[in-house]
Amino acid sequence: MTAAVVAVCAGAGLFVGLGIEVVVDRLPQREPVDGWSRRNLNPGRAALLTALTVALFVGLAVRYHDSWVLPAFLVLAAGLVALSVIDLEHFLLPNRIVYPLAIGTLGLLALAALGDDAWAAFGRAILGGVAAAVALGALHLASPRSMGFGDVKLAFVLGLVLGWLGWSELVLGLFCGFLAGAVVGLALIAARHRGRKDHLPFGPFLAFGTLVVLLWGDVMLRWYRG
Repeated sequence: MTAAVVAVCAGAGLFVGLGIEVVVDRLPQREPVDGWSRRNLNPGRAALLTALTVALFVGLAVRYHDSWVLPAFLVLAAGLVALSVIDLEHFLLPNRIVYPLAIGTLGLLALAALGDDAWAAFGRAILGGVAAAVALGALHLASPRSMGFGDVKLAFVLGLVLGWLGWSELVLGLFCGFLAGAVVGLALIAARHRGRKDHLPFGPFLAFGTLVVLLWGDVMLRWYRG
């Protein structure tokens, strides 16, 4: 059964990954996302996004193959790949992705709560989403240049899935995101590719921290707790 779930998710990742290239190419330009026909897309980026999506889908399938929460995590992973690329290239987290991703994730988590009888996890997910949004919202108010409001809205979505897993996972996911952003930012400054006052898109680092915890959070927390 596990092998069948992994195989299906790998096929879905291949299909979705190709679609993500269309989204990241056209959505920032406010063009209709209706297929490959209107102009040639970037084949190198398309291959990279497809490979990454397949890898994430397979990893999540191996990790959550026996849970109804798997569809929610697959949808989230696809959305985070698209948002990360757009944010890196355009310094933008489009509402046209963030809002449907939030609604879809919340709906799929409710379905998972019904299927797995995990209503406590669902309640914690909602609280986690609110807590993450409030935390990053406070940072946005303190320093709007370093923390955009798009990051705050994305934090709600990430808090949903991390909160579903647990409060420790929520803290760990945000910590990994901030740590990755700090390391990359300092490395770019040291290499003179970016100045201290230059803006660095933070969405990809939040996405990275969340995906790391979804895939390996249990291992990391067991190691930390000894």
